[in-house]
Amino acid sequence: MKYFLSGLFATLLLMTSPAAAETGYRAWLRYAPTENQITLRSYDEMPTSISALGNSSLIQNAQRELILGVRSMLGKTLRTEARPTNESTIILGTIDSVNQLDPALRFSGNLGEDGYLLERVTLNGHRSILVTAPNDRGVLYAVFALLRNIGLGKPISEIQERQIPYASLRMLNHWDNLDGTIERGYAGPSIFFDKNNVVSDLSRVRDYARLMASVGINACSINNVNANPRVITSEFLPQLVRVAEVFRDWGVTLFVSIDFSSPQKIGGLATFDPLDPSVTEWWKKKADEIYRVVPGFGGFVLKADSEGRLGPSAYGRTHADAANVIARALKPHNGLIFYRGFVYDHHMDWRNLKNDRARAAYDNLQPLDGRFDDNVVLQIKHGPIDFQVREPASPLFGALEKTNQAIELQITQEYTGQQRHLCFLVPMWKEVLDFDMHAKGAGTPVKDLIAGRTFNRPVGGFVGVSNVGRDQTWLGHLAMANLYGFGRLAWNPNLTSRQIAEEWTRMSFNGDPLVVRTIVRMQLSSWPAYEKYTGPLGAGTLTDIINIHYGPAVESSERNGWGQWHRADESGIGMDRTVKSGTGFTSQYRKPVSELYESPVSCPDELLLFMHHLPYTHVLHSGKTIIQHIYDAHYEGAEEANQRVQQWETLKGRVDEQRYQEVLNRLDYQSGHARVWRDAICNWFLRTSGISDAKRRAGNFPGRVEAESMKLEGYQIEEVRPWETASGGKAVSCLSPGGRCSANFRYEGKPGRYDLSIQYFDQNNGGSRFKVFVATRLVAEWIADEVLPTNKIDGHSSTRRRLRALSLRPGDEIRIEGFADGGEGAPIDYVELHSTKRR
Repeated sequence: MKYFLSGLFATLLLMTSPAAAETGYRAWLRYAPTENQITLRSYDEMPTSISALGNSSLIQNAQRELILGVRSMLGKTLRTEARPTNESTIILGTIDSVNQLDPALRFSGNLGEDGYLLERVTLNGHRSILVTAPNDRGVLYAVFALLRNIGLGKPISEIQERQIPYASLRMLNHWDNLDGTIERGYAGPSIFFDKNNVVSDLSRVRDYARLMASVGINACSINNVNANPRVITSEFLPQLVRVAEVFRDWGVTLFVSIDFSSPQKIGGLATFDPLDPSVTEWWKKKADEIYRVVPGFGGFVLKADSEGRLGPSAYGRTHADAANVIARALKPHNGLIFYRGFVYDHHMDWRNLKNDRARAAYDNLQPLDGRFDDNVVLQIKHGPIDFQVREPASPLFGALEKTNQAIELQITQEYTGQQRHLCFLVPMWKEVLDFDMHAKGAGTPVKDLIAGRTFNRPVGGFVGVSNVGRDQTWLGHLAMANLYGFGRLAWNPNLTSRQIAEEWTRMSFNGDPLVVRTIVRMQLSSWPAYEKYTGPLGAGTLTDIINIHYGPAVESSERNGWGQWHRADESGIGMDRTVKSGTGFTSQYRKPVSELYESPVSCPDELLLFMHHLPYTHVLHSGKTIIQHIYDAHYEGAEEANQRVQQWETLKGRVDEQRYQEVLNRLDYQSGHARVWRDAICNWFLRTSGISDAKRRAGNFPGRVEAESMKLEGYQIEEVRPWETASGGKAVSCLSPGGRCSANFRYEGKPGRYDLSIQYFDQNNGGSRFKVFVATRLVAEWIADEVLPTNKIDGHSSTRRRLRALSLRPGDEIRIEGFADGGEGAPIDYVELHSTKRR
């Protein structure tokens, strides 16, 4: 208790200190002082005391949270009273405890398990605020809702809210490894593990549990689905207890991912056959042990028969056999198993045009509908491939009538910019959740299917792959909107993307109208822009799918077994997934969805190349040909990324300086990398199709000077692979370890002020230094120490340094000096000059 209180007072001190730096650590729970005088006056009626009916850790945390938030936002300190006194008060407690307090407050409605009620009531002749729910966790949720209302400027007179969560399961999955690394983690090491153990200091885990509770997340799996079996060994379980206790105080249930072969790997059995009696007994004893050691444990997440993970196919068994043997071990403890529907063969023969990874989840799992036990939840990725920038809703959602299901959404931006690119994913998720699968006639959207509403399934809901890290910003400043958005959608998928973006902005930054308008506009436009400059029309992100999943690499998804093919060649592009001539994927949907996708005439343009292979000259509904759309989209998307920098610059002085500069740096990086994407994709399709851009942009770069055409001293010319990820397919590199090299050219244009952009490569195996001179004047120097995901010269490491408004005269020598470090040879791609008048 004393540690919590000391942390509380420290937080209060930080919040009241005008000089406090904003790191982003407090996320949307900043509880910034309310500056709106109308809102402040409306809270003159705020009760002066608080009475918590109960002493559970959840109720106590709810009380402390409310005291903290009210003091920080309104400057009022609430007194604590064991029972309401003869004055206005805030009453916190379950419905049962409130009913015992005063029969006049009796509530007879149904709030489900985690619902809550906020209401102005009269008690002892005084206007009070009732904060109640069926359980302690719901009371905590109600307190966070009350504080959210205050933070959003809602007058106290309008505090009247009755909420029931849309689905029972609102869960986060982490892909953290026991050694502290994170698969697809882009914000630092694991907050849970280090050196093959649970971290000794769980304060950050506690803060994370608080963030989860604030948006209604009630479960969390903390380790990688590519699981280390050690996590459920007897010697490791006491470490899980520590995490479970921290989670429990905030209403979050602990789950772990397991290895299906555990009976053999850690149990000493000769088999892990799910139908073998010895395996059945092993899982039963292991579940009994876990629940004995870790009270309140939730259950397991399992990835099997996917990407090399062992599964039931090793013994010719079904996925239902695999799930049920574990589910039956968990059943006496009310435990659940989330069985991932991400099941496919990653060694498919790409030459067989009937092979299709998109079919895999349905083909493997739909025939088993009705054979899974009722504490099994099939965890289904939102689309049939793998978190691409756009996919259709998985047909499996509409094909399961007798099986619990949950949608898996990816908060960590694996294929959508890895949090270095702003990409607000809520609009994408909304499109899938609102999509009508016609599973029981019209009016059966995905959100109702996963919540168990359509076919009356007992459990179901939402799973988000989160992967926060030890960076102060958790995921990254603007990327935190995706974590917040997931929680809000999991609670209520009928909220709009704009509502969620506005809430998050007001609480994470401030209520300045310009700040709110600008950030909301940036967030809402970010996913469409990212789609434009990566992979439009349903072609996927055209990224390196074999390894890094970040920068452009058009051909990486072809001629291999992974099955994320786009089939682009000299005559056309797209996967033929029709019944008539392709893989038959469209038949996995019910009518009229299958009919919508079967014909290119009716198929929406944004999914056309996901469903059809078509010539580049095919005319879209927009009136453009496919090839011209590719060119236009990439140039439009890159320009939108550039405009986002200018939009953010209008907020200087309106948000704290630290976050302003950090976000600006990230947006400037994105602007440069969007151009890498633009040029790589357009150049590849220009060469492959042989069809010119009607607007003569692709392949033409006015103001660009290739590094290989400059006067070089020490630098050597290198071929870049894949060729499209460097301008002209070449770059220059300083190959002498610790060496100094230079590249220079003379400016021969008109005098004036110009932006000078240096496109270079920032690998992760060194920290090269650069200096830039105009004539003899040093105008910039920096170290290439951004942590980008490659040690090669390619589209992942390509980045830009933009020097603004340099004064240039004809004959000025522009010289770049590079100093190699480690395995990084200060590589340069090109220099580009643009008059500032064009900005």
